[in-house]
Amino acid sequence: MDYNVTMEAAWLVRDIKSVDDAIGVAISEAGKRFHPKLSFVEIEIGTFTCSRCNEEMAAVMLVAGTALVGMVLSMKVFDAETEEHASRIAKSMIGRALKGVPLRVIEVVEWNG
Repeated sequence: MDYNVTMEAAWLVRDIKSVDDAIGVAISEAGKRFHPKLSFVEIEIGTFTCSRCNEEMAAVMLVAGTALVGMVLSMKVFDAETEEHASRIAKSMIGRALKGVPLRVIEVVEWNG
């Protein structure tokens, strides 16, 4: 079976002045680590909903010139035996490219190409 595996990553960006700069640097740095072998991995910035105003916001925290950027990474895994197997394959492949970056699988969906 084929699956789409989505995971979240916590990306640290140092010496940054704005949230927008942190987002740009995080996406650029992750993209460089994936290129060219894993250029099929989709990279997005995570979001969360503000508990006070109910607005959706970028998952970025900027303090003292250092930002923690929550990214959402997804990739398709072909010919996996189970959802768990697809999850392990994706986490292994992405984890090798992003050594030292915390990862957590958040969704595994069967995909029919």
